[in-house]
Amino acid sequence: MEAKVGKFFDSVTNFFSGSDQLPWCDADIIAGCEKEAAEANGSDESKNECLTRFSWALVHSRRTEDIERGIAMLEASIASTTDPLKMREKLYLLAVGHFRRGDYSRSRELVEQCLMVEPEWRQAQSLKKAIEDRITKDGVIGIGIAVSAAGLIAGGIAAALSRKK
Repeated sequence: MEAKVGKFFDSVTNFFSGSDQLPWCDADIIAGCEKEAAEANGSDESKNECLTRFSWALVHSRRTEDIERGIAMLEASIASTTDPLKMREKLYLLAVGHFRRGDYSRSRELVEQCLMVEPEWRQAQSLKKAIEDRITKDGVIGIGIAVSAAGLIAGGIAAALSRKK
């Protein structure tokens, strides 16, 4: 019985905390990736790899400015991407950025494009599940707020009517 109660409280905590399984990236890693990208010499392939790592770090940041910057970098580079696997990776990173920004519908569109390229890609499947869970959670919380507001209004009306009598 105690285990069931513990599981229940853990699931409620996870529901309201909004935790996801995506990694976070700190400022030191972002700075290192930015320096590496700025100093990248050699082939275009090498420069693109550095920029991809840098955009990965940006969209996994806790700072909104970094996430926005990563999204902008990825959107700028996507037009020149011809390799399907690199396109898939950039679409995934864009989906992560939009997810972290709270734009779940755009994130879902992008992750579904990834899954069209590689239907069995577990990373994209996990992100899609996280997106759907967050959309469901936001809907449940929204319904709860609406029901609470309606209850308060109904209670106020009932109190006003009882005073008139």
